[in-house]
Amino acid sequence: MFGAHIKRQILFADANQSVGAKIKISGGGKCNLTNMHINPQNYLGDEAFIKNSLDSFSSGDTLDFFAKYGIFPTKKDNGQYFCDNSKEVLSALILANSSHKFLLGSRVNDIRFDKGSFIVCFEDKNVTAKKLIVASGGISYPKLNASNIGYKIAEKFAHEIKTPMPALVGLTLQKEQFWMRELSGISLHARIKYENFVYEGDMLFSHFGISGPAVLNTSLRWERGKIEIDFLPYLDLTVDSFIWNEKRQPTSVIDVPKRFIKAFLNSFGIVDKPMRSYSNFEKEKIILLKKYAMPIAGTFGFNRAEITKGGVKTYDINPKTFESRVQKGLYFIGEVLDVSGELGGYNLQWAFSSGANAAKHFRF
Repeated sequence: MFGAHIKRQILFADANQSVGAKIKISGGGKCNLTNMHINPQNYLGDEAFIKNSLDSFSSGDTLDFFAKYGIFPTKKDNGQYFCDNSKEVLSALILANSSHKFLLGSRVNDIRFDKGSFIVCFEDKNVTAKKLIVASGGISYPKLNASNIGYKIAEKFAHEIKTPMPALVGLTLQKEQFWMRELSGISLHARIKYENFVYEGDMLFSHFGISGPAVLNTSLRWERGKIEIDFLPYLDLTVDSFIWNEKRQPTSVIDVPKRFIKAFLNSFGIVDKPMRSYSNFEKEKIILLKKYAMPIAGTFGFNRAEITKGGVKTYDINPKTFESRVQKGLYFIGEVLDVSGELGGYNLQWAFSSGANAAKHFRF
């Protein structure tokens, strides 16, 4: 999506035949609009830059805006705000911009700057504008016409790009963890640690690797190396635990799917037998359920990533106006910037906050 100021008018250009393609699928069609716990620590990027935008247009401001259009999202236990339907969010945004023009099904191929104006080059026409807002997002979800045009424009006007990478995406396995493939379709609650970051939530096994909310959030921070998984976050399991006095087997005692426990034991060559019959060596292996260190091969890729991390580096962007410091009249907002949020409404809030701050200072 691009916003251009043309002869005191605003034109929205989108490569899709309708606007808001990503909003339509947000939150499984329920649109996780924002989160009551919005904080710069929930984001990957320059903290001071992010804080300025979130402070200037908060989650409360987002809720107030949509309330004007009769939209009152439901707050969940984790602070997430979900709407009844993503379409109502999109309808409100379209209504709020009904006085502006839309150019749909038109892909931007290039941007030029000549004699104080931007020339936006489409496949079949050129449009001249005094100001240009680039809100083209990342390169995840290519089936929704995502492209790298935003990065190309930024580089053309001397901006640096942090290498785009898939984020909020599943993680693939190294060979030694291929035993997890047989668990495809099974989910459990887990706590995952990567460096100093810890995420807790559901974890899903698939033929490609691991996914689910806890994994997707971990992927935002993961660059390379190992992660550590606690498959039993609510159970204290040590060599001195009373659980080892049990006559029952691990598949009956430990409250996780039996298929998972059996596969885990098999990966160490351990059989499912009464807890009290395990040797200290076997106990030490089973205790790894609390701190299972595993190397990661990579991610499921851009096709299956919810967002793209990386993008236009923010040190050349004015944190109050989102105008380029190197090219007057050029603005970058949303996911195209090197700012990425966790699951839970953080990325939509970033889009709203950055967009609203740019709009406050966007003068004809």
